[in-house]
Amino acid sequence: MSGSSAAAWIAIGAAALSVVALALAIAFFVQLRRVRRAQKVMIGDGTDDLVDFAVSLQARIDDLHRAVDEVAAGLSRIDKRVDACLSHTSIVRYDAYEDAGGHQSASLAFLDAARSGVVVSAIQGRDYARIYVKELDRGRAPVALSPEEQQAVDRAMTY
Repeated sequence: MSGSSAAAWIAIGAAALSVVALALAIAFFVQLRRVRRAQKVMIGDGTDDLVDFAVSLQARIDDLHRAVDEVAAGLSRIDKRVDACLSHTSIVRYDAYEDAGGHQSASLAFLDAARSGVVVSAIQGRDYARIYVKELDRGRAPVALSPEEQQAVDRAMTY
């Protein structure tokens, strides 16, 4: 082999190697563009990197957890307030006396979730009307309840 022939083969090999290098460079460039496009989808057009994005995302998640805890605490306070409201009511109409008709007497129960509240009874007679108020504390009355008053309490707690 002559010197010019060896130089030609070296030039051909170098040219082939440079074509392979150029093809690899183009392939890596295309792959890098895909990665950057995917990164823009995740973090937007900002200059932050993925680590900064993850840190900011964690901070937002922590803020969200704090907000959820505050809402849960608020709901707990509201539940306690609602349980203390007179939210269970009922009315039982009846004839207190055999000579009276039309279910003119009534017992009304106004209770909270713990069965505390009042029972109001209006008894209608032929010549008079009387009103009785009995207090309940957790379902117990210091004065005995009539059957109609007990029925009003039971109805109020079933709704």
